[in-house]
Amino acid sequence: MLSRIDLRDRDLTARELLSVVPRADVDVADALTTVQPILADVRARGAEALREYGERFDGVTPEHLRVPADRIEAALATQDEAVLDALRESITRVRAFHEATVPPPVSVEVAPGATVSQRWIPVGRVGLYVPGGLAVYPSSVVMNVVTAQAAGVESIAVATPPQRAFGGAPHPTILAACALLGIDEVYAVGGAQAIGMLAYGAEDLCEPVDVITGPGNVYVAAAKRAVNGVVGIDAEAGPTEIAIIADDTADADFVAADLLSQAEHDPMAGSVLITDDEELAERVEEALLRRADETKHLARTKEALTGRQSAVILTGSIDQSIQVADAYGAEHLEIHTRDAAAVAERITSAGAIFVGPHTPVPLGDYLAGSNHVLPTGGTARFASGLGVTSFLKAVATIHYSADALAQVGDKVVALANAEDLPAHGEAIQARLDRQQR
Repeated sequence: MLSRIDLRDRDLTARELLSVVPRADVDVADALTTVQPILADVRARGAEALREYGERFDGVTPEHLRVPADRIEAALATQDEAVLDALRESITRVRAFHEATVPPPVSVEVAPGATVSQRWIPVGRVGLYVPGGLAVYPSSVVMNVVTAQAAGVESIAVATPPQRAFGGAPHPTILAACALLGIDEVYAVGGAQAIGMLAYGAEDLCEPVDVITGPGNVYVAAAKRAVNGVVGIDAEAGPTEIAIIADDTADADFVAADLLSQAEHDPMAGSVLITDDEELAERVEEALLRRADETKHLARTKEALTGRQSAVILTGSIDQSIQVADAYGAEHLEIHTRDAAAVAERITSAGAIFVGPHTPVPLGDYLAGSNHVLPTGGTARFASGLGVTSFLKAVATIHYSADALAQVGDKVVALANAEDLPAHGEAIQARLDRQQR
């Protein structure tokens, strides 16, 4: 089912590995040509355009673009108590972790009378996108909303596609998650048009936001790229992916189950096994075939597993497996090896690392406490997952006394003159001259 890439007799550089590892073929730039007219239309016509795009792309015109607060609260009554209990536990764990990661203020006296401080200030308003295509994602509500709340954001808007099955309202499980989190500003708007509404606002409906976060399809990613700079964004999310480093100690059935768990997301999802044990690879493939035939979403799962973005990569050693994993930069990376914690410490590029046989990716998707909005498409080489700093601005405060300025004033003047910016130096010299009178 999975294709094979044999690297056992190949000593590749980091650049060469980038060209070898499997990757989904996603062209965000091409999608820009589709979304730019939509964004311009939403900016010009607001709610009228949003209703038309709801009918065009989601097959329904919402009665209310902004979901009434009583409908959000009423959604709680329609939910299975086990689901609500799981959401509450997820909220508790995600909040505990993210509140602990808020960076503290820092103040440094760099010299007597010279202090430089930094504090983190939450943005005023955020727009959180929750997708609604092939699956329902109340977990994305939790990951985005709790993180923004932990950062101290006071104004939060959630946008999620309208559903024909619910008369144009968002899925009730999405609404229930919002209700549990105290979010009463929810819009039945999806796709690129939702990104346009959040970025530019819509008169008498939605005020513009400062930051937009949340995953979505290629058109959502393209729309976020287009509005980046008007607002801040977290990232351009691509298809989900999992990589697993495994050796001869791994449980083949566990590995197969975890590869399958990401494949069911989307036909373009990537599932990659990196192993130095060919026998394990064969056992994993046997288990995958058995499990795939029994899975609910058979068609999309098989398309994902047989696509160019999924593969077994055979390596000559655990060291080479680590090199391959770093080149791949997986959104989710599992470690199924002896001394898995030590292997995890050697990884430098991954959205999140799941250590050992009892820490599968779905745990992180829902209840581990970590965030599941993570960098995809190899961007983990330079990007991080969603966190409180996605909603915070670091602001420096500088305070020098007259004596502290006098200690370095001549040096500032020298540098200003070296850069041919004499007025910079004159601003300093004016104060030095005043002190000498």
